This record gives sequence, C-alpha cells and structure tokens, in this order.
Amino acid sequence: MQNLVNTAPVKKNYEFIDVIRGIAMISIVAEHSITIGGYQFPYNSDKYWMNLVLVQLTKFGTISFFLLAGFLIGEKFADYSPTEYLKRRVSTTFGPWLFWTFIYIVAMLVTLRITERIYHDNRFSLHNILEQIKTLYLYTSYWFIINFLISISILLMFRRYLYSYYLGGSLLLFTFFYVVNIHFEWVDPRHTTAILGFVFFLWLGAQMRKNWTTIEALISRTSYFTFIILFIISFSLCIYEITQLHGKSVDPFNTLRISNILLSLVVFGLLLRIKTFKRISWLKPRQTTYGIYLIHYILLIFLLPELFGHLHIDVPNLSVPLSLLYRLSLFIACYALTFIIVLLISNSRLKRLVGN
Repeated sequence: MQNLVNTAPVKKNYEFIDVIRGIAMISIVAEHSITIGGYQFPYNSDKYWMNLVLVQLTKFGTISFFLLAGFLIGEKFADYSPTEYLKRRVSTTFGPWLFWTFIYIVAMLVTLRITERIYHDNRFSLHNILEQIKTLYLYTSYWFIINFLISISILLMFRRYLYSYYLGGSLLLFTFFYVVNIHFEWVDPRHTTAILGFVFFLWLGAQMRKNWTTIEALISRTSYFTFIILFIISFSLCIYEITQLHGKSVDPFNTLRISNILLSLVVFGLLLRIKTFKRISWLKPRQTTYGIYLIHYILLIFLLPELFGHLHIDVPNLSVPLSLLYRLSLFIACYALTFIIVLLISNSRLKRLVGN
C-alpha cells in the first residue's frame, strides 16, 4: 500500500466540530436518562412505542463522536509520534476516566454495603462486587474510552496508510461482521464489546477531513428537504430493525445496527449542513463535553434516583404524557447538574479531572 502519511490536509479551525460534539453529548445524556432503570413495557403497547422512539432519537451520538475524532486525527498523527500521541491521550483522556470510574466503584461499594444492611441479602460479596465492576467497564457508558483508545491504537499501527482505501475497506469488514452478528450472535452482540466495530468510523472521519472541500460543497448543495426524507427513511428502518430484534437479542438498540449507522450518518450530515447552533456554544462544548461524559452516569445511577425517589413516582405505571415529562425532567436535571459540576471543576485547580 502507498505511504500516505504526508497527504494530511492543512490545519484549519473548524468551529462546527465543537457544536456537533456538544449535540452528540446531549444525545448520549438523553439516551441514558431515558433508559436508566431498565423499565420493560409490554410489546406493542403505547409505552413500548414511546420508549422505542425516544431511545432511537438519541442513538446517533456515539458514531458522531468517532467521526469527529477521526476528522481531527490526521493532523495529530502528523504532529506527534505514536508514543507521544498515546502519552497525550493517556494523560488527557485515560487519566480522568480512571479517576471517575474509581469514584463510581467507591459509590457502588457504599451503596451495596448500605442496601445489604437493610435487606440482609449478602449482596456485599466479592463475587457480586467483581460482577458490578465487570459491568461498569463493559456495559455502562464507560465502555467508550476503552474502545476508543484501542481504536486509536489500531490506526496508529497503520498510520502510514491512514488515507488508504484498502485500510478503510478492511476496517469496514470488521464493522460489517458486528452488523451481521447482532442478528446471529456468534459472539457477544452488544456494541460495548465490539472492539473492532468502530475503527472504521475513525478512518471515515479522517477521509472527510482530507476531502473536506468536496464534501462541504456536496453537503451545502443538498437541500434540507432531502435530509428530512433521508432521516424519515433511515429512522423507519431503525424502528423496523428494533422490532425484528425484540425478544431475540440482548441489545435490540445496538448502536451498530445497519439502520442506526445509516441514520447516524444522515444526522451527522444534517448537522454539518446546519453547521451553526448559536445556543449550543453557550454550553461551552469544548470545555465541558468530556467532563459531562465522565460524571453524568454517576449522577444518574447514585444521586438522581435518591432525589427523584422522594417524589414517590410510580414510573412504570405513569401515563404516556407523564412518562415523557418524567424522562424530560430527569434529563434536564442530569445535564444541568453535571454541567454545573464540570464548570466548577474546570475553573479550579482540579481541571485535569475533566480533561482540561
């Protein structure tokens, strides 16, 4: 394969990157706020469809983050050696992630101990603690950094061929394996364990950056009506695929469903078409996004259930309108509280804990 390392595009400031990053983070917090509690609703009921639509509307965030990272990766690979780049990533990304997952584990241990003393059910056991830790790193939102760093490392191994279509095709085959595996479950089908499933989107983002002039012109010529039609079609395919996986898959909302990949690309393109979101800039996405990712899940698991618990809300039996209101309220509370905490930390001597 041809050595393409020196074909990286010239550096340029892309303000829309921060905007899309902020929107993607909002979608991820919204998804976790909607799905927290793991409530199950009867198939084909009003609440089932409500939950299905709400979750699917938030499922574009993860792929968007990989695309954005890939978009910026070319110049980083050109600026730093593999060792220097990984060292920076460990310092700015892995370090804070390790700290907040440790905080999660401490909170989990305290919660297990308290509830064991209440119910006397021996849940504070080594086996249960290890299972909780396994779940934390493999099946909660904290899976992302493990997968991301592995994906980055793979691209670093092939950095000389970053812009090679042969490399892209090979990575696409791995993604396609996970796409098919969702339906056949040859291996664990959950996207959180799809170690090689997301590398392609990093590569695709790098391709977008390299060919940005052409892509930007194409997107600007595409009408909003076209994007709306593409969204409706891809969203409908998502709903259909989820219903086909219902009762057959442990992860029917899998991010790597082919329909969700298509929808995520459509939404990403639409965001590039809009490009300017003045109100999003008020949320300081560059300063707060990573911190919100690190902290919001801890609040959703350990703090907000306690606060909302005092309201004595029977969540599974709420009507559809009240259920929508409850989920919206939980999302707003989670995002707002996390945002404030991150701002306070980022403006203090502890700012490295949120990636600043």
